Amino acid sequence: MRGGRDGADIEAFLEMMAIERGAADNTLAAYGRDLDDARQFLGPGGGPLRDADTDAIRRYMTHLDAQGFAASSRQRRLSSLRQFFKFLYAEGHRADDPTSPIEGARRARPLPKILSETEIDRLIDAAAAAAAEPGVEGTALARARRMHALVELLYATGLRVSELVSLPRSVLRAKSRVIVVRGKGDKERMVPIGERAQDALAAFGETLQALAPSGERAWLFPALSETGHMTRQAFGRDLKALAVRAGLPPSRVSPHVLRHAFASHLLQNGADLRAVQELLGHSDIGTTQIYTHVLEERLMRLVTDHHPLSALADD
Repeated sequence: MRGGRDGADIEAFLEMMAIERGAADNTLAAYGRDLDDARQFLGPGGGPLRDADTDAIRRYMTHLDAQGFAASSRQRRLSSLRQFFKFLYAEGHRADDPTSPIEGARRARPLPKILSETEIDRLIDAAAAAAAEPGVEGTALARARRMHALVELLYATGLRVSELVSLPRSVLRAKSRVIVVRGKGDKERMVPIGERAQDALAAFGETLQALAPSGERAWLFPALSETGHMTRQAFGRDLKALAVRAGLPPSRVSPHVLRHAFASHLLQNGADLRAVQELLGHSDIGTTQIYTHVLEERLMRLVTDHHPLSALADD
């Protein structure tokens, strides 16, 4: 049982959440636990929870951080307090909201999963071997060569999977080292492709010419057993099967992982972040900055290998 002024405030708040917001029992219990924990932290010397100021709330959030609470847990506690103080403000029990100046706990943005250059080589080699396997003909050969072309092109360009599978057949006819991609927001960008990807596309095109009906020549990667282009799901499934063939854990391999590998390997080898932003089709460089851990590693190696003080420290 909650007693005293705090108890009455919290019970009134929970009643409002149940009646007006339709909060579930589990949600109400979580709010109650969060608010009880906050009032226990403030303690008798801190006064009632309803009278807490911004500094007191900040001390509580710092306390949670010091106790090892994850960012998501701290954010939930803060959210509970925000809702509670908004309720007190709306009821006329407070003239302000002490949580409004407090920023939420920032969650660390996870680093993208990537494959090493050696692992990418294994994946592409497995696709090339399947495409060149003796005795394979017809649709089976077309599927193998399509997969080889898809993997080569994805790693060569870093396209989004939706952009990749929906490329027009004109890409093959143009035989250009640069393709025009229509990405998010219907924006077009130019993306260069290398010789290996061009060769894989040409081999697939030769096989496709004899198989694809005239009505399906709009797509570079048509679905071989139905109308339209290959789906993202079908490519993702085939890519995991290729990973097994290459001796890689399928859980680590997906179209998006190859896009991440394209960006990370470019940066590892000296590419400019702005250039990678353009190639990936990111409208905001902040999205591309998830790869800055790669730049940081490269800069650390640069300083360690070439700065005179680093050399002296090793002597």
